[in-house]
Amino acid sequence: MSRAGFAGVDVGGGGVRARIETGEVIAYGEDAAPVPRDQGRVDLDRLAARIATVVENATPARTAGFEHATPARIAGFGQETGAPGPDALPALDRLAGMAVGVTGLPGLVKDPGTLWRALRERLALGTLVVAGDMVTTHVGALGFQPGVVVAAGTGVITLGTDLNDVWNQADGWGHLLGDHGGGAWVGAQGLHAALRAHDGRAGGSAALLERMTARYGHPLDLVALVYESGSAAHHLAAFAPCVGEAARAGDAVARRIWTEAGRQLGQTAVAAAAGLEPVFSWGGRLFEAADLLMEPFQSTVRESLPGARFTPPLGTSADGALALAKAAADGSVRPRHPYLYVFTRTGASDAPPLRRTR
Repeated sequence: MSRAGFAGVDVGGGGVRARIETGEVIAYGEDAAPVPRDQGRVDLDRLAARIATVVENATPARTAGFEHATPARIAGFGQETGAPGPDALPALDRLAGMAVGVTGLPGLVKDPGTLWRALRERLALGTLVVAGDMVTTHVGALGFQPGVVVAAGTGVITLGTDLNDVWNQADGWGHLLGDHGGGAWVGAQGLHAALRAHDGRAGGSAALLERMTARYGHPLDLVALVYESGSAAHHLAAFAPCVGEAARAGDAVARRIWTEAGRQLGQTAVAAAAGLEPVFSWGGRLFEAADLLMEPFQSTVRESLPGARFTPPLGTSADGALALAKAAADGSVRPRHPYLYVFTRTGASDAPPLRRTR
């Protein structure tokens, strides 16, 4: 008897995260490597191989605490040797639907169809959705309802949409041109303050210098890491948790960094709200520092939109991707280029023009 499953994949600055579902069993997989790049663009060929590996090695979770068991088994790939454990994901013949939320789409993804061509046979795909990670974060947070969702991890991108006619993007311009208030921004501001303290310049933070030294060693080691790695944003964002630790320990400079990050995210959210009811949510790992971000974020939004309503996210970007995968498999997801692409065995779906983009 044929058994099909669904997969939702989130690709962000912090790595690849996948959620696979078949029947009542859910499996999770992830890696933590930077997004592969080729002259700045997302390298979809290398990314496809990583996605396939993460999906093939996903492990079931018995509880919300993600207690892992044995790897997922999908006929033709990812097969185990020996008998599966009692909590193994049932073997799948195919993935009826998969959705991938990719950082850098639109803008730094040249041809979304590359993922379809690379994965359709290896993962036995029936339907593939390739969308910006802001779209999957939006669906994960609000569940196909209209509103504004700020996606903040390594970078920042905000989407205000009704998933139909209104599509407002704010920020998402990368760590050199934007991403204000995101993880790389927070980490960079923290490192600026640490290096000021090292030099004896005004505006430095001894607490952040101590944490920088403990993590990276001498500043010259940090310089080599950031400038030679090819993934500067990834390394900058890695210091953001240290800025959070210093802020919670009472360091005034670190607290100001987080307050300003919250304000920047609030301004971005307001900018994406045109043409929509003022409903706001959020997603991404930066919001794990909600105790430092949430008050300045929400107060900044309310300064411009006193009637703003804030809704805690229903789920993650991977949850949103999984929901899109299911909806696309039954034909209820329409493409919205350049934010969302749909590929099927009968060919890519045409996209109607968008009424409003920014």
